[in-house]
Amino acid sequence: MADRGFDLEGRLAALEEHDLKRALSPVDRVAERGYFAEPSGGDLPVLDSAEALVFASNNYLGLTDDQRVQDAARQAAATVGTGAGASRLVTGDTLVHRDLERQLAETKGTERALAFSSGYAANVGTIAALEPDVVFSDELNHASIIDGCRLADTETVVYDHCDAADLRARLEERVERATREGREPADESWLIVTDSVFSMDGTVAPLSAICDAAEEYGAWVMVDEAHATGLYADGGGVVQAEGLEDRVQIQLGTLSKALASQGGYVAGSSALIECLLNDARSFVFSTGLAPPAAAAASEALHVARHGDARERLWENVAHLRDGLESMGFEVWGDSQILPVVVGDRRDAIALADGVRERDVVAPAIRPPTVPEGTSRIRVVPMATHDRDDIIACLEAFQAAGEEVGLL
Repeated sequence: MADRGFDLEGRLAALEEHDLKRALSPVDRVAERGYFAEPSGGDLPVLDSAEALVFASNNYLGLTDDQRVQDAARQAAATVGTGAGASRLVTGDTLVHRDLERQLAETKGTERALAFSSGYAANVGTIAALEPDVVFSDELNHASIIDGCRLADTETVVYDHCDAADLRARLEERVERATREGREPADESWLIVTDSVFSMDGTVAPLSAICDAAEEYGAWVMVDEAHATGLYADGGGVVQAEGLEDRVQIQLGTLSKALASQGGYVAGSSALIECLLNDARSFVFSTGLAPPAAAAASEALHVARHGDARERLWENVAHLRDGLESMGFEVWGDSQILPVVVGDRRDAIALADGVRERDVVAPAIRPPTVPEGTSRIRVVPMATHDRDDIIACLEAFQAAGEEVGLL
């Protein structure tokens, strides 16, 4: 009988051959430094290995081990419970969720907000629930946006990365196509979707120009602030920094990066939120966000808005960027994400290994995550790194870069 199963060993061998095989390397704590196991994924060698500085985390404000955030999670677990126990529409809706959503809506300048079990679920659920006729999507948008378009079975038009002029041309092409086919384009629903900060390139979308194009052609704008929430004006994102709350119909993001928790959110009008809590399958058919996660995110957002963590982060970003560029490294981006572009994947792996040997963790990012020829080290400081930590990171890159022959 024919074997109709799957050649898993062959798949793994192919990944290994092309330097694409990934492995887990557990750490003893999520913070600016920690002890890491070998990539085999074995027991944590806390007593046997050197402490390493982490310059690859999305824990941008360093709030995962902040006492206030941890206390909020403990209090929620003790008072409300460790899990929601059911979907929000059944019995899983708690006052902890409502407090988080109230604060998110206030921060994002919207009527309401809705918490999802993950940022991925927020993107997929929102696009699928809206069922747009056409989505205009930045070519480097997150996988969850791409999957949301697939699930909605919508026509997707991809425009050049962060290029509002190309977006405008695509919108005009759509109008011309409808005219040729004898259709009225006004009968279609159009949604423009973009990340605000792009996770692998560190670039920031030209949101104002995107809104200009959307308004000219009658489209809605949806902005994923996953890598921006908590870091900009009053703890908001790029939408808040640019004062675009009234021009962006749908704001969403994650609670698992700067807000040091787990989950996602969508913020917008009351009508939008009502539609999503009825029609977004990833919300309706998922157990509600765990109350400790909701409470931790709420407290982290409060700290981001009213503390000095944001200022400390941006100071570290400036210091690190200046240092890397002064060595001769090519550093992309306009945000807290600093991609050190190497090009060749083997050189990137060698540089990451050299940095790791000097007790700095900043893994190589290579195809298929990024295009061929643009392999890089994604360097990200945290607000909780001190000046000595930044200097140690720069010294590790200097030594490793010289060793590999990149400097």
